[in-house]
Amino acid sequence: MIVFLHGVPETAALWDGVRSHLDVESVALSLPGFGGPRPDGFGATKDEYVAWVLSELDRIDGPIDLVGHDWGAGFTYRIATAHGERLRSWVVDVGNIMHPDYAWHAFAQIWQTPGDGEAYFEQQAATPVEVRAEGLAGLGIPIADAEVMAAAADDTMSGCILDLYRSSTPNLAALWPAEGPTSAPGMVVCPSADPFGDETMSRQVAEQRGARHQVLDGLGHWWVVEDPARAAAVLTEFHASVAG
Repeated sequence: MIVFLHGVPETAALWDGVRSHLDVESVALSLPGFGGPRPDGFGATKDEYVAWVLSELDRIDGPIDLVGHDWGAGFTYRIATAHGERLRSWVVDVGNIMHPDYAWHAFAQIWQTPGDGEAYFEQQAATPVEVRAEGLAGLGIPIADAEVMAAAADDTMSGCILDLYRSSTPNLAALWPAEGPTSAPGMVVCPSADPFGDETMSRQVAEQRGARHQVLDGLGHWWVVEDPARAAAVLTEFHASVAG
């Protein structure tokens, strides 16, 4: 079973195109607060999200191939490192976020700053959905997907984003240290045009974890919606290589 994890500011719909090109069983999990309610008492910290994902994996029978994008990649890194026995394989992007020298991007630094983060999302809430969609499209997201993403954003999602990022300083490598290869085979995908990526750091993180490194020329951060067929083909080839 392939289990997909989305990132920020996304929902499980991110994976619809990729899943339509797969011939195997899959499920895309909706993280709490992203397109759905935030459970009572849920702090939306990085560790609480990892615990939630693990609880969802407990419900699945058979080998699990975990695939994560953006923050979904962050959770996948942690599970592959600390709970590798739960997986048959793992695939992620943004390898640089797990590098010791990684510094959070400009948006993250705003969200991590009390007051500034709240002001950012207040301004976003006051902006028409179609304008927000155009802004997302400017980052390389196809307009149809950008419209879905913009429409899903609400106060619940904004609050979860703030809490998640504020639980994650100075960086994930410091908070979730790892040494040596993971027990389950992995692959780090590196879209060459990702403005939030760094190929050198990505390669080093893949090497440290004993994972394959796959560059996707011409694709950006949202590679899974830019070219779902190509994304599915890359995943299919990797999963076939570890299935035996």
